[in-house]
Parts: sequence; C-alpha cells; structure tokens
Amino acid sequence: MTKDIATVAGGGPSILPDVAAFRLVVVEGPDEGAVFELEVNGPRVLVGQSAVCHVRLNDLEVSRRHASLEASPLGLRIQDLDSTNGLWVDRVHVFEALLTGEELVRLGRTQLQVEPVLGPATPMPAASSFGHVLGVSERMRRLYPIFARLAASDVPVIIEGETGTGKEVVAEALHANGPRASGPFVVFDCTAVPPSLVESELFGHEKGAFTGALTTRKGVLEQADGGTLLIDELGDLDLALQPKLLRAIERLEIRRLGGDRAIRVNVRVLAATRRDLDREVLAGRFRDDLYHRLAVARVELPPLRERRGDIELLAGHFWSEMGGEERLMPLALLQGWENEPWSGNVRELRNAVARAIALGDLHDDRRPRRSVDPGPPAGVSSDNDTVERLLSLRAPFIETRERLLEDFERRYVERLFAEASGDLERASVIAGIGKRYLQKLRAKHRG
Repeated sequence: MTKDIATVAGGGPSILPDVAAFRLVVVEGPDEGAVFELEVNGPRVLVGQSAVCHVRLNDLEVSRRHASLEASPLGLRIQDLDSTNGLWVDRVHVFEALLTGEELVRLGRTQLQVEPVLGPATPMPAASSFGHVLGVSERMRRLYPIFARLAASDVPVIIEGETGTGKEVVAEALHANGPRASGPFVVFDCTAVPPSLVESELFGHEKGAFTGALTTRKGVLEQADGGTLLIDELGDLDLALQPKLLRAIERLEIRRLGGDRAIRVNVRVLAATRRDLDREVLAGRFRDDLYHRLAVARVELPPLRERRGDIELLAGHFWSEMGGEERLMPLALLQGWENEPWSGNVRELRNAVARAIALGDLHDDRRPRRSVDPGPPAGVSSDNDTVERLLSLRAPFIETRERLLEDFERRYVERLFAEASGDLERASVIAGIGKRYLQKLRAKHRG
C-alpha cells in the first residue's frame, strides 16, 4: 500500500513492529536481478547513477541523484530529488511517499519491487554525541554508528551539508576517534585562499619559486603527513588544479612549486562541500575522476530544521560554553529558537546564543525565565558599563548589537586562553569548539 505523506501526517502512521529492513529487487531495467537492502533505523541513502548512491543504477534515464530512501519503523520513505524523469509508485506519480512493502517503484527504465524483511528491527542508537558532534534527534543518532565505522577506517570521505551544519566538526571527530588521532589534523579551505596561491598552499613551494617566495614552505598535504587533511568546500576548487590534486592523492606524493623531487606523503583525505557535486560534474565544473576517487564513502549532515529535539541541547551547550548558566536561559527565547527556520543551521544558532548572552538584560524582562535574577551576562561587568556606553552612542540597533557581540567574543577569548595557559588544544576542549574556528576568533581579536 502506498501512502501519500500528506495523508499520513494527518491520519497518524502506524508502526511496523515486525519489519527489520526493506529489500529492493530490480525486476526490470539494465540492473535486473540486483538486490539492495536497507535496515530500519539506518541512515538516509540515495538512489541514482552517482558513485555516492547506495542504490546505484546503470540506467541512463535515471538521474545521478534521483531519489532518497529512509527506512524507519513507520515504513520506507521515498522522496524525489528533482529528478529529470520523475518517480512513480504503483503507476502514481509521487514526489514523496511512505511505503510499507509490496509496491512497485519506477524511475527511468528501472522498476524496483519493495519487499519487507521480517525480524527484529535494528534498535535506534542511544548515543547523544560523537566526539564534539552533538544531537539527540533520530537523524543524528542514525549517523553515529556510521561515524564510528568511518573513523576506524582510512578511506576518503565526502561530507555534504548546507552551510553551518557542522561539516568541519564531523571531520575533526572522525580524525580524533581514528588511528591517526596522534597525527596532525589540517584544514584547507578552498574559499579562503586567493586563486593564485592555492597551488602553493596545497603542494608547498621552494625558496625563490616565485616572487615573494622568500623561504621554503610545506603545503597542507605535506603538513598533514601521518594525519588527516580536510579539504573544505571542495566544490570551489579551481578546475585546473583538480587533476594535480587527484594525482597527489592517487600516488601519495607531491612536488613543491619550484622543486625537482617527489615527496612521499601519508595522509587521509576528507572533503567537505555545501555544493551538490553531482550537479557540478554534469555542469563541467568538477572532474568526474576526482569525484569518484574521493567519494569512497559519503556522509550527509541534515539541516538543523530537520533535527527535531536538538535545538534545546545545542543551545544549552553553547550557552554554557560561552559563560552563561543554563538554568538562567530564558524559556521564551528557547521556545522562539525552536520555531526558527535556521537557514544558517548550527552556526547561526551558536551566533544567536552569543548575541543573547552579550545583550543580557536587554531582552524583554516580561518573558518567563528559569530564574528570577539572571545576573550579569558573561563577559559584561555587573554595572553594565559596556551596554550603557554603547547605548549612549545612540547607534543603530544592528550596529550596537554587533559591537556588543564583538566585546563579548574578545573578553571570552582572552579569559579562555588565560585559563588554558595559551594552549590551543586545551582551549578548544574547554570551549567545545573546533581549533580552526577558535584560531580565527583569536586572530580576529588580536587586531
């Protein structure tokens, strides 16, 4: 039986207690006879021609990422991903549906028979974190076993997700919980380096290799030797440099600019991207061979708006790490955050918490709080000297708010590094944020 999602949401779906998995059998098309199985409570997977698809089809009429599948005790949720030829369930054109078994799904020239597999379902993982990655929502808890397996391996991984979903935090957790934890964790952001310097940053250069090369310098691939290199925003890497990166990853050797010898490197490569690399490949902006080399494994981080139950956990964590007391968090503020769309995801939530702490009692006092007397906000003196000084300037609201946040960040970073005796690693652990972001904050407030 096929249920339209809109109908299910209104009528209340029933649990399928005896279904452990769903089996997809290709009954028609180029892959006839192929069988795919999805465990209940497993992660969301993709169907299509792409190398990252769990259900990979060799049907030229199927899109690279045609549809997604997610198996839960309620059934097998299938969703069209803006495919070229659409998605059909039992001759009905659907965009999203909840399947319970015995349906026929058609995409392109391929037909898939959906079959329930009886038995005890895989229990939902009970963990609420993996390293510094936090979340109690189903979408996140389904990912933790995947993170654990990937951390223990040495294969390349592409981490996908919208801006602010925590891709770098996941990459650092994979490194910290794996066999390379004692080695370096190096981040290269493809958007943060001028195009003319990207090759030098990746591979390094010898003294005199170009104007301004006053000393020999190791590139990030060499710096990460024995550890992990995260290539952040991989989709923004210049097309001309992609074959050079591919060659370095395949051969595990680099040649510095201006150098005449190959240097062996032992590095695990992780890549993060906010872009749909399948679309970039089709558009000719990304090389298919590099994509296939890096897409050995794939992780998709859900946006915050789909992480039901995580906002209170994350907001409480950020509130505490920034010097606030969780019991003093305004309830109305938290309730408002629960209803926000969070286009900037976890990063936007963190900034919202920082602003709330910086503004302190400028919040509406009529709103209920968890304590009668919230006291002064972290980083602001008891006599509210900073707030009063900025208010006396009568600057626009946004400007005043941003200057308060700047003052809070500066004071927080100063106290944090004083407590950590200047040690970045220790400061990162105390603050609960990535070293790279912490370095940026420190540099920013050093002027």
